[in-house]
Amino acid sequence: MSGQTIRYSSAFRLKVVSEIESGKFTIGEARKIYDIKGGATIQHWINKLGKTQLLNKVVRIQMKDEKDKIKEQKNQIKALERTLSKVQVDNLCWQSLVEVIDEKYGIDSKKNFGSKLPPELQQVLKKLP
Repeated sequence: MSGQTIRYSSAFRLKVVSEIESGKFTIGEARKIYDIKGGATIQHWINKLGKTQLLNKVVRIQMKDEKDKIKEQKNQIKALERTLSKVQVDNLCWQSLVEVIDEKYGIDSKKNFGSKLPPELQQVLKKLP
């Protein structure tokens, strides 16, 4: 009988797994009682069919419109992230402009807000956040 593959029905595999999980038999006892030859066969069934395999799955129940709401919220988050990035870049540009003006005119615009600058640059600095 060597080299012959034995196939077990789904119902039989479930029965063996449930008996082991209920504590009726150990894996070794079940192998002897049901004459299962493979050493890892029952362990494989337990991993595939047992209660513990359900622990790794996430079951999500939702209404049809919930899926649309979640998608809409994700799109809003992406839009807000893009806007935030743009604002951060704008802020960096304004800060760079102030630094260039400070270096060019030799002033500290944070202390002397535009007092020594030409009128057109004073207007630019007043627009800064």
